[in-house]
Amino acid sequence: MFPGPGVPVMSTALLPASHPRGSLPAPSPLPFRAGDRLDQPTFHRLSARLPEHLSAELVEGVVLMAPSVTEDHGGIHSRATTAAGVYGMRTPGVEIADNASVILGPNSELQPDVILRLTPECGGQTVVVNHHLTGAPELVVEVSVGTETTDLGGKKRDYQRAGVQEYVVVLVRHRQAVWFENLDGEFVERAPDPDGVYRSRRFPGFWLDPLALLERDGPRLLAVLQQGLDSPEHAAFVAELAVRRAASTTPAGP
Repeated sequence: MFPGPGVPVMSTALLPASHPRGSLPAPSPLPFRAGDRLDQPTFHRLSARLPEHLSAELVEGVVLMAPSVTEDHGGIHSRATTAAGVYGMRTPGVEIADNASVILGPNSELQPDVILRLTPECGGQTVVVNHHLTGAPELVVEVSVGTETTDLGGKKRDYQRAGVQEYVVVLVRHRQAVWFENLDGEFVERAPDPDGVYRSRRFPGFWLDPLALLERDGPRLLAVLQQGLDSPEHAAFVAELAVRRAASTTPAGP
């Protein structure tokens, strides 16, 4: 059927050029490959040329290409993000980030699953430079599904060197969470409290039940977190952060 009178005809000049069957344009080459050795500035510049469906990290100066995300990783990750997010929203002066790139040093640019960080006016270690976090977040969570060697190896060393204060690795297939605390520049593994709950020392009130997280028991996960948010320690921490924020905005005297 042809268009009737007064119906505009689309110009073929506006249509994308067609390609003969089997002759699609070749994809652009990747700017780097897994295993390449780069410094952080070079990695950061080249990573802008990665296709949107790919991501990469620089761990101890070596490029790692992110594997596909499994359902078990996604399920645990989403719940860890929810717990950290609720804590951040209830604790002014604390920020959460999910899968944000973090520039840690001259040979490290990682993309942790979840972070909690203090804002700069509250004495935090990170700043935002050109829309990217720079410096060591106070607390990092990595959900590990098939990446255990890296998360407990090169990434752990990078986080330790940078000054991350608490590092949590959720070993999904091992049904275990490991919590490290930075003591005098060294990560030391700590056990949960007798009730099985981890209580952050850097972020009072951030209580994490690892079994609830691993079993995807959202009500239990949030109930334990709520107990932490209702604790006197969390109230004191919120008050302390408010004092820090007020001091950072007070003009200096003559």
